[in-house]
Amino acid sequence: MAISSAIPVSVRDRFKSLDLQSAFELVISARKGIKPKLFYEFADSIHMPEKKLALLINISSRTVHNYKEQQKPLDPIQSEHLLKLIALYRKGEDIFGNIEEFNDWLEKPFWNSKEKPIEWLTTPGGVDLVKDELGRLSHGYAV
Repeated sequence: MAISSAIPVSVRDRFKSLDLQSAFELVISARKGIKPKLFYEFADSIHMPEKKLALLINISSRTVHNYKEQQKPLDPIQSEHLLKLIALYRKGEDIFGNIEEFNDWLEKPFWNSKEKPIEWLTTPGGVDLVKDELGRLSHGYAV
């Protein structure tokens, strides 16, 4: 019987092989298609149910499962969205110190809105907006 490590692996460390700093590299990777295995690893690392993550990238969890069984990559649209989410979670983890704190922040409405940041993550543009808000937060601006 294997003993699992009690030390959580950060999103940054778990996905360090992905070049997500460059928009060009992100798009190149997305166009090739991301393996469904990455979807499952990401869902696990951010403590998000697979169904919820699938809804965020506008695909059913059953379709992701079928792609995994068929060894078929995700479509470029879902791949790009997933890669942008990974980049966002890296940044959120860096700013908040851990995924749990970042997940809590995503569930709280912005101070001048009823919308929660998690609600914006259903489109790549929404991911970009939340990433911009994190940038402002990291520079000391109220969000």
